[in-house]
Amino acid sequence: MPINESDIEKVAQLAHLEITTEELKVFAPQIAGILSYVEQLKELDTSNVQPSLGGLTPEGEQIDSSRPDNVAQSLGQKVALEEAPDPANGYFRVPKVL
Repeated sequence: MPINESDIEKVAQLAHLEITTEELKVFAPQIAGILSYVEQLKELDTSNVQPSLGGLTPEGEQIDSSRPDNVAQSLGQKVALEEAPDPANGYFRVPKVL
């Protein structure tokens, strides 16, 4: 089923996104290309592939997906702050949010 601009408008409305007419013209072929690729995946033989279970499904909750908590080397304060856009007195300065 080909996707058109009205489909994109409907998805944008459901996601509470405001998109312009120009964006519709850009997104429609991009999303159509993505869906076309997904359609190609349907042609693959997955009869010998075990389903991946996990997450918050009843089946996933029965599977132990934990991993060991291994200590790893960190950047350190000096190196991390070298990449910060606005460091101050050894801390990351960020805009106020309240």
